[in-house]
Amino acid sequence: NDLYASVMIAQAIRESESGQSGLGSAPNYNLFGMKGSYQNHSVKLETSEDDGSGNLSTIMADFRKYPSYEASMQDYVKLMRNGVSWNKEFYAGVFKSNTKSYSDATKFLTGSYATDSKYNEKLNSLIAQYDLQQYDSPVKNKKTITVTDGDSIGDIAEVYNVNVTSIKQWNQLRSDRLEAGMQLNIYHY
Repeated sequence: NDLYASVMIAQAIRESESGQSGLGSAPNYNLFGMKGSYQNHSVKLETSEDDGSGNLSTIMADFRKYPSYEASMQDYVKLMRNGVSWNKEFYAGVFKSNTKSYSDATKFLTGSYATDSKYNEKLNSLIAQYDLQQYDSPVKNKKTITVTDGDSIGDIAEVYNVNVTSIKQWNQLRSDRLEAGMQLNIYHY
């Protein structure tokens, strides 16, 4: 859809508190904090608004209520691609084809998608923390390796020129500890 997956994932993490907020979890499934209604379904919640200078105020607002996470993601993409009723090109500044990097897209979202004057900094921090930019390019090669005695995750990351965080994500590892004989997937872009 000409969108940065890294930005979309970072927004979902931020807006839904990693899927743990009342809005971002069942029964609302709103991963992106989108206001309004979805197929005539909404939920009224308290939210903070930034006046653009960092001054916050609290308001009550209607947020879209979705039947599933998939519906939330599809509706987000639809908003980005189709814009708003008064401007179909409103979010064109987030398209990959109109930007040099994900940071251009996050900067554009600040003040347009979110009132938070530090929104881009918060998204960029999440993208860096979780190495989310890896999802912005299609995978070219996948290699499965077998861990040998004495291998460390850092050594493997260095040999294959990838990030330790990426290796952990690709293999659902919760720690840096490896055992001989483990199979690890390594992706190259």
